[in-house]
Amino acid sequence: MIETVVALLLIINGEIKEARIQTSMSECLKGSRLAKRDLKINSNIKYQCIRSEAELEENIDGSKSIKKLILE
Repeated sequence: MIETVVALLLIINGEIKEARIQTSMSECLKGSRLAKRDLKINSNIKYQCIRSEAELEENIDGSKSIKKLILE
């Protein structure tokens, strides 16, 4: 199923390694700020919040996770 979601991206060396669904943009930005506090200054790790369409899959427990982002 395809839906528009707010996602927190983990980007390492310019490549998206992980994308997590967030409830809102404000929650995403809060999570991003908290994660950035633990980073070293010269780190190749970046966190970014986006609103995008994504192909989702349903997990066994009924929650949804991002299978593939649709970036345009």
